[in-house]
Amino acid sequence: MTNDEPDIAWTLSPEDAEAGWRALWWTAGPDGELAVMLVRRRHLSRGKYPRGWIGWRAETPFDGTLVIVSGQEQRRIRVAGIEARPAHLALLPGSRFLLASGRTHREPDGAWWKNAVVYSAEGRKEGAFCLGDDIQVLITDRSGAVWTAYGDEGIYGGHPESAAGLAGWSTRGVATWAPEGRLPDWPLEGCTAATEGESVWLVWYSPQGTFLTRITPSTGDVASYRSPVRNPDGFAVRGTRVVLTHRDHYQRRTTVTRAELVGDTCVVTSQERVQVPGRVVMRCGQGRDGTLLLRAGRTWLRIDA
Repeated sequence: MTNDEPDIAWTLSPEDAEAGWRALWWTAGPDGELAVMLVRRRHLSRGKYPRGWIGWRAETPFDGTLVIVSGQEQRRIRVAGIEARPAHLALLPGSRFLLASGRTHREPDGAWWKNAVVYSAEGRKEGAFCLGDDIQVLITDRSGAVWTAYGDEGIYGGHPESAAGLAGWSTRGVATWAPEGRLPDWPLEGCTAATEGESVWLVWYSPQGTFLTRITPSTGDVASYRSPVRNPDGFAVRGTRVVLTHRDHYQRRTTVTRAELVGDTCVVTSQERVQVPGRVVMRCGQGRDGTLLLRAGRTWLRIDA
């Protein structure tokens, strides 16, 4: 076994697969738990592209089951009557959770369509708000604040928070943080995200390269490092140690890069191509407190920084 050989965190069981369940949106929770939304195949359709799980399209309204895995424990929450087509899932304090669509639009009255829905611990809808347009990355911190990074259609669209490239939000959908000129360049696209303790890391790229930006929510302080990996799709940090992954799209392999934060730079210490049990597509990685959860097909792997 090499240092980069990952452990299996969870996999969709053959019994669930045979029963028609498909694993769709997922997240790593603030306490390291894995949450995955399962939807029955009968609610889904797909075209030729994009390939992999991300290409499934839910026909609304539909029901789902949220699986939350923490260590050896697993619990399931039924969620009925989901009316939007989510792109992101996130956990909130008090066992609540959030489903968010990637896009929004202007309503006839000028308001932005509410593309994020908050659910209770029992799976009941509690409220909704807008988190910007063209959300490519979404993560929550320990307090329940939501952090987002956007794609170019949002950045060059009309939504004010999306236009900044990165944003922070309260648990009620109020914008609480913006870059305000503190980034090394203007973002073009979000790549992935991680948290470590109180800190939130958003990974994004621009014409000047790819950057790892650390935000301290209590102070709003920002620090950015140039990423040694272009457009990584997985990232985690523990102290000064960093791990990044970059997929071979729709293949059963990814490149794992380990690095060290030295001063204001991120220096590579090792790099290895790793075989994984399933095909790797977009939105495959998220980091929590030094551990990267990487999705490969219907299996989630754990890679420590």
